[in-house]
Amino acid sequence: MDKYLIGTLNNISDKGLSRLTDKFALTEDVDKANGIIVRSFKMHDMGFSDDLLAIGRAGAGVNNIPLDKCSEKGIVVFNAPGANSNAVQELAVAGMIMGARNIYEGIAWGQSLSGDVASEVEKGKKQFAGTEIAGKTLGIIGLGAIGAKIANSGYALGMNVVGYEAFTPHPCLTAPVKLCDSVEEMVPLCDFISIHVPSLPTTKGMINKDLISKMKDGVIFMNYARPDLIVVDDVIEALESGKMRKYMTDLLEPEYIGKKGIVATPHLGASTAEAEENCAVMATDQLMDYLENGNVVNSVNFLGRVTMERAAGSDRHCFLVKCDKDEAAVSEKIKGFYGDNLLGFAGSKRNEYGYFIADVKAGSEAFNCDCIVRARCL
Repeated sequence: MDKYLIGTLNNISDKGLSRLTDKFALTEDVDKANGIIVRSFKMHDMGFSDDLLAIGRAGAGVNNIPLDKCSEKGIVVFNAPGANSNAVQELAVAGMIMGARNIYEGIAWGQSLSGDVASEVEKGKKQFAGTEIAGKTLGIIGLGAIGAKIANSGYALGMNVVGYEAFTPHPCLTAPVKLCDSVEEMVPLCDFISIHVPSLPTTKGMINKDLISKMKDGVIFMNYARPDLIVVDDVIEALESGKMRKYMTDLLEPEYIGKKGIVATPHLGASTAEAEENCAVMATDQLMDYLENGNVVNSVNFLGRVTMERAAGSDRHCFLVKCDKDEAAVSEKIKGFYGDNLLGFAGSKRNEYGYFIADVKAGSEAFNCDCIVRARCL
């Protein structure tokens, strides 16, 4: 292949695209592209050509990409986790303060005034009296890159911070956070709660009537993650009863329009020049490394990370596989095939899909079996 062709489905920052080396070229015809970089374009109804090898999402969420379809065709999908984390945490902290101080409601009321505005302001401002956040308890569900940064900011603003993390908190966490063993244990402690977990079968609808009943009366809840993490009717009921004081979110849904207590920004979390640049850079770099070297970093459908330094003078054989066998069985089968021709090996398998890299002596025949979804020789 003379050059790998890269297509885009949204406006992608030049800071990212300018990193393409002379082994890559942009194309306006995505049907001919070997790699696609996308932001929000919905790809579910697209047909994918056999030339398409990878999709780079310039952002974290991949709900606009048909992952099952991509996996079946051997198309690796990458995302850019953490690249927009600072932008999202800034918006979430702004939302927390805006909710505590009734800023949105106060501004909307002020814009409706006429006549003797100064007099009206003095008479009416008391209806928007709020609370301070210093000394209050902030609870964070999910201490990944975004949640950890919000924890740091909350602590710096004088808050007590508690959290729940199913795995290991992100390394950027520096604040002293009291870790709870469950979300149910955490929520009764909190004046403010912010959720930062992916949309999974285990997390969808987790903010429901039962969990809300365990929260403090008057809690401010913030969802700057995914809309389906909450049961909408249960949140609205909690707002109407006063159990929940505010629902602050960046996920404007039709059901939220005109509902008292809901302050929803129109998906502005990653809408900063810095975040768009960071996401474009990460997506471009990951796409190039996979197409040129076969390395996988931040794949959401073929394991998270499989990389290896290339053995000198070798051919690189890469295999995307789907099978019921465990990782050891697949690895041994590949290693056994190459035998003494094998110079380096890396790979792993999770559930039904896996990815393996074999550096072999130049000219070696490529491994083949029914479990291979796609094979590449580099």
